[in-house]
Amino acid sequence: MAVESDLQIAGDILSVQHLLQPAGEHPATVAEFVGLARSIAANRAEWEHLVEYDATTRWYHRLRTGPGYEVWLLSWVPGQGSGRHDHGASSGVLTVLEGELTEHGPRGPLTLRAGAQRVFAPGYAHEVVNDALEGAVSLHVYFPGLTAMPMHGCSPAVSGAVPA
Repeated sequence: MAVESDLQIAGDILSVQHLLQPAGEHPATVAEFVGLARSIAANRAEWEHLVEYDATTRWYHRLRTGPGYEVWLLSWVPGQGSGRHDHGASSGVLTVLEGELTEHGPRGPLTLRAGAQRVFAPGYAHEVVNDALEGAVSLHVYFPGLTAMPMHGCSPAVSGAVPA
């Protein structure tokens, strides 16, 4: 049985605005990684021209790497999902840039609209799906960089380190 982290039990760090900090040159705290994601999200010129939609598979692009982290840009056509997975030893910040995604986590479904952010600890299992009728774009910051993405409820052949 998975044990929830204090972060998951406490709720959403993003609702406590005074804890958020702008990202430094080399982000090192959860708050700084949240700040990094917000600054990238605000700079549409950095990512908007890169987005592609692929109806056959989820599209993703590594946007940036730094000491101990990486940033991924993903697009989701209606109906695409990640499958239930965790991120191995990585923590992360998921930010919805455009559209709407649904996160299915331990506490049930949560609708994430443009601007929404989710912070998760290592081992946190969820599924992300585009249940909407329009495409969606999301930004994912992993720290340390993503090396595994174990799938839950799938055959081992489906496991891989594809960001979600």
